[in-house]
Amino acid sequence: MWEQVFEDLAPGFVPDAAALDRAAEALGFSLPASYRTFCGTCGVGLAAGQFRVAVPAPFEACDLVSQAGLIAHSVGAAVAMLEEGSEPHRFDVEGGEASVVERACFFGAGEDGSFLFWDVSGTDGEYDIWLLAPDLETVRFGGESLDDFFTRITAPSAALVLGPGAEPLPARFEGITEATLARAVQAES
Repeated sequence: MWEQVFEDLAPGFVPDAAALDRAAEALGFSLPASYRTFCGTCGVGLAAGQFRVAVPAPFEACDLVSQAGLIAHSVGAAVAMLEEGSEPHRFDVEGGEASVVERACFFGAGEDGSFLFWDVSGTDGEYDIWLLAPDLETVRFGGESLDDFFTRITAPSAALVLGPGAEPLPARFEGITEATLARAVQAES
């Protein structure tokens, strides 16, 4: 499936099924089928020249469970700073259903400061994917699955997800190997 989404696919570190199961247990919900196949085929890397999707990994900088918590905390802190006096921060959610933000599990980040999250209320083995724009207010529907999301942003429909004027992103996945991830950890310590 992913070979059809990404014309140029160079896999990175790929987690095993046990790591995916541990991550699902830690998060408290089943991981979507499209995400599981993404992890097994693509792994750690840069998708469409823009998005880093966190995967279960022994490297905190790209680990799903670590990044889900870190992004949620960071977004929460930034939103608190954006609140003006007694005026609460409001998300401008496509379709008007602000409750999707309350059910968010963040799993990816864009090079432009945007974030990807699942609305974990799905029951069909997939969760809708949403994009929180860099302004931390605009929330756009990204797709019904991870492959749907990447198909949409690499096509003329990109502006519907990425925002007005956005051009289609490259249908490319640039993987980051386990050796490169390990070197980055060593350099930090």
